[in-house]
Amino acid sequence: MSHLLIFAARQRRINRADQVWLDLWMAFKIYTKTGDDGRTGLYGGARVPKDDARVSAYGDVDELNAIIGMARSTDMMPRIDEVLAPVQRDLFAIGALLATPNREKHKEQLEKARISDKRIAQLEQAIDDAEDELDPLKAFILPGGTAKASALHVARTVCRRAERAIISLQHTGADVPQVIIVYLNRLSDLLFVLARVANKRAGAGEVTW
Repeated sequence: MSHLLIFAARQRRINRADQVWLDLWMAFKIYTKTGDDGRTGLYGGARVPKDDARVSAYGDVDELNAIIGMARSTDMMPRIDEVLAPVQRDLFAIGALLATPNREKHKEQLEKARISDKRIAQLEQAIDDAEDELDPLKAFILPGGTAKASALHVARTVCRRAERAIISLQHTGADVPQVIIVYLNRLSDLLFVLARVANKRAGAGEVTW
């Protein structure tokens, strides 16, 4: 739960009780041993097994965020990386939403953790802009090429896994905002075209299947 408290604090949306928890957490070592029994805390205080569907879902989103960070740091390309930085912020927001079973109760703390239709439209525009640089795709291509393109392809596959995990969570009856699934669906497409752009800009050819 600690990373969510930090998220709330940075948005200036943390209440006094949570501030106490945050102050205590910041004062001690990074390891708390509270998860040694195989359980972890959700935002709001509930504790669940670490293989809970909700934990798996936001864990995959966290992994996706880390891989996108790796892609950004590999063979830096400003126009690609400038698109990805806001995506990483969005993924933090998605993680916070997924880790909060009772969003209504904590809506003040989660006010900034929102994904809007405007962000979906921005992803779609980024896809269109990237495709303007590319030749039409006439065959399946093998993932690979430059280190940056390869990292973006890995990110694409993790994005799809995160999407599946969130749909599985939804099937348990959990209240999952539909916009999250739409966002990840668009994001995987964006990561695919950005991988192609990265290869093209580096002069690396595409290998078809």
